[in-house]
Amino acid sequence: MKEQKNLEKEIQEVKQLLTVQADEPLGIEEACKFTGFKKSYLYKLTHKKQIPHFKPNNKKIIFSKNELREWLFRNKQTSRQEIESEAEEILKRKGALV
Repeated sequence: MKEQKNLEKEIQEVKQLLTVQADEPLGIEEACKFTGFKKSYLYKLTHKKQIPHFKPNNKKIIFSKNELREWLFRNKQTSRQEIESEAEEILKRKGALV
């Protein structure tokens, strides 16, 4: 009985996450607000095919909110602290650091 309630609770949480992460189309104005970029810069990126976008009927430019989010968060720059932590972990595994 307790396991079933926990399972139902987890299912509800997954449903909420899926609803929040649902993709939606964004026009150029909405994409500007979402990214913080100027319209001219977004047009430049689309022209150079450097940003994912759609052009239904070769007219209006549409962006996928999820794809924009992924595009914005690409090329993460690792912090010095992250690099040092990773180096320590490697050294620990190699047995060089106690």
